[in-house]
Amino acid sequence: MAEPRSPVPALLVSAVFSRHEDAFTWAQTRLEALLGPVGLASEPFVFNQTTYYEASMGRDLHKRFLAFERLVLPDRLPDIKLQTNALEHELAATGRYPEARPLNLDPGLLVLGKFLLATTKDQAHRIYLRDGIFAEVTLRYHAGAFEPWPWTYADYRLPCVHAFLQQARDYYRHRLREEGGE
Repeated sequence: MAEPRSPVPALLVSAVFSRHEDAFTWAQTRLEALLGPVGLASEPFVFNQTTYYEASMGRDLHKRFLAFERLVLPDRLPDIKLQTNALEHELAATGRYPEARPLNLDPGLLVLGKFLLATTKDQAHRIYLRDGIFAEVTLRYHAGAFEPWPWTYADYRLPCVHAFLQQARDYYRHRLREEGGE
């Protein structure tokens, strides 16, 4: 019989998207106050793979990723998602932006074999964690590359996203070695 084991800490990665450059700056400052320093950041890219967010966030959205230095245990993901939701509400409540939702934060975890995202929306391929938070394995790592699933969002299929996540995976492997976890 197999015995339960403690999970390996994961690399926390958050997608940040908005049409307001100052919202990115605000988000990174607030996220670093909560989660520690950013160790790796992607270049921004145009987020136009869906019109789903236009009604609440406007047009001309850009997205970037932040990977944090501190590794986290996977069971922290629901708390982190709730914190990022609170940050979104906090910025919206300032009234500085014309949109109802000027900022979207999507935290996820990267481990050597997969990248997963936290969400508040249930679907057949998502697992309930707790406190209204679900997780989905968005990409798997196989044969030296990230691969999408049928449910993977269009932006997570982009070569620039896979390239950043490969860089983040290399960074994660380095961080694991530093902490004696690999």
